[in-house]
Amino acid sequence: MSKAATLDASRPDYDEVIQRIADYALDVDVRQSREAMETARYDWMDSIGCALLALNYPACSKLLGPVVSGVELPGGARVPGTSYQLDPLRAAWNIGAMVRWLDYNDTWLAAEWGHPSDNLGAILALADFQSRQALAHGSAPLTLGDVLQAMIKAHEIQGVLALENSFNRVGLDHVLLVRIASSAVAAAMLGCNRDEVLSAVSHAWLDGSALRTYRHAPNTGPRKSWAAGDASARGLFLAYTALKGEIGYPSVLTAKGWGFQDVSFGGKPIQLAQPFGTYVMENVLFKISYPAEFHAQTAVEAAITLHPQVKDRLGEIERILIETTESGDRIINKTGPLNNPADRDHCLQYMVAVPLIQGSLGADDYEDAAAANPLIDQLRARMEVVENERFTREYLEADKRAIGNAVQVFFADGSRTDKVSVDYPVGHRRRRDEGIPLLEAKFERYLRGRISQKNSDAILALCADQAAFEACSVERMMTLLSL
Repeated sequence: MSKAATLDASRPDYDEVIQRIADYALDVDVRQSREAMETARYDWMDSIGCALLALNYPACSKLLGPVVSGVELPGGARVPGTSYQLDPLRAAWNIGAMVRWLDYNDTWLAAEWGHPSDNLGAILALADFQSRQALAHGSAPLTLGDVLQAMIKAHEIQGVLALENSFNRVGLDHVLLVRIASSAVAAAMLGCNRDEVLSAVSHAWLDGSALRTYRHAPNTGPRKSWAAGDASARGLFLAYTALKGEIGYPSVLTAKGWGFQDVSFGGKPIQLAQPFGTYVMENVLFKISYPAEFHAQTAVEAAITLHPQVKDRLGEIERILIETTESGDRIINKTGPLNNPADRDHCLQYMVAVPLIQGSLGADDYEDAAAANPLIDQLRARMEVVENERFTREYLEADKRAIGNAVQVFFADGSRTDKVSVDYPVGHRRRRDEGIPLLEAKFERYLRGRISQKNSDAILALCADQAAFEACSVERMMTLLSL
C-alpha cells in the first residue's frame, strides 16, 4: 500500500504580491506627484457628480439606504445627496453603487479593465465615519487631502494589477480588484500594522471573484452597476476584520492546488508589471461626455461627428461599418434584443445608433422609453463590427493606451460618408487640456441638480483650488453634500 504524501503545515511567508501591496499601502508617500494629487481632485469631483446623477434613477435609488428599513446610525457615515447616516460598510456599498451606476465614472484599460474610482465607496465612507468619531472625541478630522492620497493608492493597486493579469479571459469580473485595493487602503486608513494589512489583502484574494455573467448577453443586468459598491464594502469589512486580529492566509495565491492561481487563474502567476507609484491616477481615463462603456467612447464621438451627414438620410442607410479594438469587439459587440439599460450601455451598436440618429448620447437614452425608438434597432441591424489591428496594438502600448474606433456609413445609392476615426477619447491624458473644463462643467451640472445653491457654491469654491480642497475636512465636505 502506498503512503500518501505528508503535508507540511509550516506557515510560509506571505506571497510577494501581497507583501508589495501592503508595503505600498502603508509606506509610500504619493503626495510628491502633484499631477497625481491634482488629477485625484478631478477624479473625486467626477465620481461625486456621477453619484449624484445616479440618484435620479429609481433603479439605483431603491437599493440605497440601510439594508433593513429604518436601521440607520446617527453620527454614522453619510451618503452624498441623501439624508442617510449609515454604518461605514453600508455607506460604502451605497456610495460605490451610486458612483458606478450609470457607467459614467473613470476607467482603466489594460489586460484587465475596470473603474478605479469604484474604491471611493470604502474610502469616503470610512473617512467620514473616522472624521465624525474624531470630532466627537476632540480630535482632528481627516482632510480631503487624506482622501486623495487613499484614492491614488487604490487606483494604483487596482490598475497595476490590471496591466498584465486578464481576469476577464478566465470569466472573472474586475470587481475582484476593487475588493483587493479597498481592503489594503482601508486597512492602512484604520491604522492597521503590516501583519494586519497583509491579512486583509489575503482575505480579499481568498474571496475569489464574481463571475462576469451579469455583464454579458444573454444575462446582462443591473448587478453590474452595484457590484463595485458590493466589492468596495467587502474590502472595508475585511480591513475591519483584520484590525480585530483575524489571521491571514500567506500563500493564498500560490498554494499548490488550493491557491487562487491554481483554482481560478488557470495556474498562471499573478504578475506585477511595474512598481507601485502614481502611474494609474496620472493616466486614468475620464468618461466626460458620454455615459457609455469606455471601449465605445471614441465610437460615440465619431457617430456624433457623422450625425450632420446622416440625419436627413437615415432611411437610406444600407450599411454601417464600425472598426474597434479586439477588446471592444469581444465585450460590447452585441446583437439581438436588449432587455434593460445595463444591456444597452454595453452594446457598441446601440451606442453608435443613438448619436447617429440624434447627435448626442445621455443616460436617459438607455431607458426603456428612449429604446422604444424603432430606428435604433433598424440601424443596429445594418451594422458590421470588425477589429482594427492598429487600434488593438495601440490600445496595449504603454506609451499610448489608445482606445480607437472608426465609423463609416454607406447609403443604398452607393454614396458614403467620411470615415471618422478617433484614437483618443476626450477623457484621455493626451486630451487633458480639452477635457478638464468639460469635466468641471459636468460636475457642476450634476452637483447643482441635487445640492442647494448655497452648498453648491461653497463646494465649487473649494474644488476650484487645490490647496483649499486638500485642507478641507472630510466632515465639512460631507455636511455640504448631505440633504
